[in-house]
Amino acid sequence: MPTEYTVEQGDCFSSIAEEFGFADWHTIYEHPNNAELREQRPNPNILFPGDILYIPDKQIKDVDRSTDLAHQFVIKSPKTWLRIKIRDGQEAPAAGCKYQLEIDDVPFPKGKLGGDGLLEVKISAKAEKGVLTVWFDDQAPVGTTWKLLLGHLDPVDKMRGIQARLNNLGYSSGAVDGIIGPITQGAVRSFQEDNHLKIDGIPGPITQGKLKELHGC
Repeated sequence: MPTEYTVEQGDCFSSIAEEFGFADWHTIYEHPNNAELREQRPNPNILFPGDILYIPDKQIKDVDRSTDLAHQFVIKSPKTWLRIKIRDGQEAPAAGCKYQLEIDDVPFPKGKLGGDGLLEVKISAKAEKGVLTVWFDDQAPVGTTWKLLLGHLDPVDKMRGIQARLNNLGYSSGAVDGIIGPITQGAVRSFQEDNHLKIDGIPGPITQGKLKELHGC
């Protein structure tokens, strides 16, 4: 039977579709009953805890085949990708830098970032966390390491989403806790100054738009 689902921290449409047994997350996202949510969340990879989704019934597809032969059925489903762009201390793409990635404690083969500093790998729809290490200097024995919380990025109009984007862009806003204290305000001011915005420490719509533009989502 159709049901409603309340989004939890870390959810995305890929993981929700997998949980409910749908091969393609578009089936849920594009359902007419989720039209209002689509308007609120135009990026299906970014949901907010407490969002309500309509989960439709799974449709049974009838296929006519003979009984005296073996038949092969292929289910095509969208892939889930992790995409991260890395920049160095001068804001230049970390092109060709070596990296090591672990997802849910499983290491991926070591690789090199693309010419635009892009890391792009296929991951499980249920992946929850990761660790990424990048060597900006090939001779350095130790690289720079980040802990990744997959699916945890809140919308840019939410304080946690603002804090996370500031941190990801190198403006230390402290803990991603939804509280706009002195550290977060200082990070907002620094971001505003660097991007020629009104420096008031208030992450209003203009600041949010610039954050979204530079962060990529």
